[in-house]
Amino acid sequence: MTSHLAAASGQRWVVKIGSALLTDDGKGLDKQAISAWVDQLAQLRQQGVEIILVSSGSIAEGLVRLGWTRRPKEIHNLQAAAAVGQMGLVQCYEESFSRHSMRTAQILLTHDDLTHRERYLNARGTLRALVSHNVIPVVNENDTVVTDEIRFGDNDTLGSLVANLVEADLLVILTDQDGLCDKDPRHHADAKLLTQVHAGDPALVSMASGPAGGLGSGGMLTKIQAAKLAARSGANTIVANGRTANVLLRLRKGEGLGTLFVPDQEPLLARKQWLAGHLKAKGELHLDAGAARVLTQQGKSLLSVGVNLVKGDFTRGDMVLIQDSNGITVARGLVNYSSLEALKIIGLASHSIESVLGYMAEPELVHRDNLVLV
Repeated sequence: MTSHLAAASGQRWVVKIGSALLTDDGKGLDKQAISAWVDQLAQLRQQGVEIILVSSGSIAEGLVRLGWTRRPKEIHNLQAAAAVGQMGLVQCYEESFSRHSMRTAQILLTHDDLTHRERYLNARGTLRALVSHNVIPVVNENDTVVTDEIRFGDNDTLGSLVANLVEADLLVILTDQDGLCDKDPRHHADAKLLTQVHAGDPALVSMASGPAGGLGSGGMLTKIQAAKLAARSGANTIVANGRTANVLLRLRKGEGLGTLFVPDQEPLLARKQWLAGHLKAKGELHLDAGAARVLTQQGKSLLSVGVNLVKGDFTRGDMVLIQDSNGITVARGLVNYSSLEALKIIGLASHSIESVLGYMAEPELVHRDNLVLV
């Protein structure tokens, strides 16, 4: 099993720092703490580690600057706080890294940036270019423009998506807890720290706790989910206490700080990482038993003849969930026909598609190259 030393030996790290740490639990940006983390990141860069920083804190900093004591529920007020706080957050990082003669770049992402294939590739190319020019990308969600929800889920999830995006070796999530315990340490004095776990172990969920404070949007559960997602591309994840002295440098040396989440399987190809984790489903295709068996056991493409139900409103190229006769999602894939077209051809053999639609875009409803089993 992978050790802390082996996990930390990777040369590309995504480091995520939570808002409770960055803002000293809501008292404004903790510039001294940020400076200490930057000092460590600069040393890691000098050691040859490529660094992508995912930083929370814009909304929390905005609340302080606006004099608000509680995180608002209204989207427009959250967006206003993010816009105000982002200014201070980026300025703080720029000043801290400049002490080491290092340049920074601000990258603001939305879920759409990672669900649109071309924008996904553009984001990946930009991040890789910045790293190659010895620039530290500071990534945050573009909270000022999202309309469906203020967050990806939280910046833990964003960190894991960025780890997939750049094919990182290690995702480090710095939090205000020592790592994952076998039970919530805030309610159980006998809770024990787990030093190493499998990222996909379903038992971990029962050990997780919700968010502790009013500023952060995540909890240990989101970190477990982030580790599982990061594992899709083969990345290890370490969840550790950001207030531990020289935590990043000590992790680099292989100290067993925090909890190490190791992948359960070999990484998916980059295209299938994207299919598996980055896309929002626009619809569903339900299979008969035979089609589900062929799809899952033989690695075949999905043909229209094996589909008996279409749900949702989607167009060609959208991602759909592919479900078996019990309604369990067995795969995700990019569909070759719109929902209206699919409704007309399900249950039909491929050679009948042209006679029904007047054309045949592809013989498959979902090609195996655009499909990933889950």
